[in-house]
Amino acid sequence: ILSVAACDIAAYFVGRQWGKEKLAPDISPNKTWIGSIGGAIASIAVSVLLGILFSLPVPIWELIIMGLVISIVAQCGDLVESFLKRTAGVKDSGNLLPGHGGILDRIDSYILLGPVVYYYVICFAL
Repeated sequence: ILSVAACDIAAYFVGRQWGKEKLAPDISPNKTWIGSIGGAIASIAVSVLLGILFSLPVPIWELIIMGLVISIVAQCGDLVESFLKRTAGVKDSGNLLPGHGGILDRIDSYILLGPVVYYYVICFAL
């Protein structure tokens, strides 16, 4: 959860500050490649930091890969949700959280990530 939050926050601020080239302008016009890379770096950093902080029995290289995978899948989830909203012709997915694009904008990064983490735990961590 913290790795996804770090990815979202860093992608927003890095993309806003330095992003120029659009990632998927037809789906989400404000997302940039630089923001995406910034989000990936933040996700990796948080994954490694938490692994060390909690003394997880996981090698650093695996934490780096997991942080990268989390970032990629989380950003794909965000793009999928944006695509669905654009296809439906709506700006917000609801009004439960005014100004945030709806509740789906808060959880879209986690929707695709759930099965990925589940697969990882079942196949590699047990």
